[in-house]
Amino acid sequence: MNPFELHPERLATTDEVGRRVYLYPADVRGFFRKYRTIVQFVLMAVFLALPWLHVGGKQFLLLNITEREFNIFGLALRAHNAPLLFFVFATGAFGLFFVTSIWGRVWCGWACPQTVFIDGVFRRIERWIEGSALDRRRLDASPWSTNKLARKTLKWVLFTLASLVITHSFLGYFVGTDRLAKMVTSSPLENWSSFLFMFVATAIVLFDFAWFREQFCIIACPYGRFQSVLMDSHSTVVAYDEKRGEPRATTEAKTLAKLHGQTLGDCVNCYRCVQVCPVGIDIRRGVQMECIACTGCIDACDEVMTKQGKPTGLIRYDSLRGLRGGRRKIVRWRSGLYFLVAAISAISLIVLLNRSQKLDVVVLRAKDTPYTVAGIQGQESQIHNHLKLELSNQTGADRELRFAVLPDVAGVQLIAANPSLRIAEGELKRVDIFLRFPATVLVNGAKKIRIAVQSMASNGSIESIEKEVTLVGPIQ
Repeated sequence: MNPFELHPERLATTDEVGRRVYLYPADVRGFFRKYRTIVQFVLMAVFLALPWLHVGGKQFLLLNITEREFNIFGLALRAHNAPLLFFVFATGAFGLFFVTSIWGRVWCGWACPQTVFIDGVFRRIERWIEGSALDRRRLDASPWSTNKLARKTLKWVLFTLASLVITHSFLGYFVGTDRLAKMVTSSPLENWSSFLFMFVATAIVLFDFAWFREQFCIIACPYGRFQSVLMDSHSTVVAYDEKRGEPRATTEAKTLAKLHGQTLGDCVNCYRCVQVCPVGIDIRRGVQMECIACTGCIDACDEVMTKQGKPTGLIRYDSLRGLRGGRRKIVRWRSGLYFLVAAISAISLIVLLNRSQKLDVVVLRAKDTPYTVAGIQGQESQIHNHLKLELSNQTGADRELRFAVLPDVAGVQLIAANPSLRIAEGELKRVDIFLRFPATVLVNGAKKIRIAVQSMASNGSIESIEKEVTLVGPIQ
């Protein structure tokens, strides 16, 4: 039996007893290969450069979870803006669902980091060091020698370096590139938690991109299993035209065709589509969960058809309805629903951002004791409450801030290190303030008051933001 002709119930990446079969996808050239290479290099350049891009002194894309600071393409969000993050991710998720319902698994084949880095970096390193797919297969099957050891060592050293670059760039999105640069040049003991994260992340990337590869798509990634829900017979898939290709022009089929006067299909059963597949499937068996729509089989088949003097497109982008000769519908309820939810999420995000204050003030109670009591002999004891103000300036200009207690509560004093504070446009500052008051202000150990943050613009206009806080102290 041809080694590429597998039992329909068996994965191409496992043998008869379920052990891993390592794949050696053959190189392919063609229309889609050319443009996939361009897309991959653009995406890798964006991924590596984006965390280093700063606009207005702030990182363009930053997801600093520990500091609760999120800068998403110029949109500054803080912990209290968590509902806005929901709309950001909902727009992205349902946007992807919409794209999948129309164009199938175009994300997997063209933009998924798993595909981009394995195909664009790691397999290129393999080809450069070990040669073509046939050369790599022979090298792995050969006994250990100085040449094999040198090639394998060099390959894994470069794999490790590539993994380090990827994981450090990835970390830059979460800790900030300024801090990342300091961490890289300082002792690991000074940032042991981040160093540990980097070590684990690098090991995972190296394991996945260098060895696990297509097993992640088949075993771990849930996206392939979603396609039965997200797609239908009108969705675009990479598919084999069975009407045109069958019966295949095998040696046995040619003999029978001569005897019975039958006409053979265009498929010459060369298995070239299987040899170039990065997940090892035979696309001629129909749409399969393992297929990542990488278009390698399209270019491979078109190359064979051209050599045979036959029309290209035996394997092509098409819908199942189109393969059966039917008319494909672009607009349908499934894709319309995904688009509607994505649009509602995007519009909700825009509306909420427009309604949000340009000068954002969040009042947090300090983590120390709820209150302290200080007294001077012969005078009434004073209670202190420690508060923290988180100030975010998104007004488009620098502002001068002053803090005050509204005048309807007698005896309450606001104490700050500076009576006024200058905050630059796009800046986030945290300020400690103390509220001092006598115990007589409280009722049953508490009292609600309002504090004002007055913002003065360069043109002299004053904006006042009021926040309610609760004074706490001992119950008398």
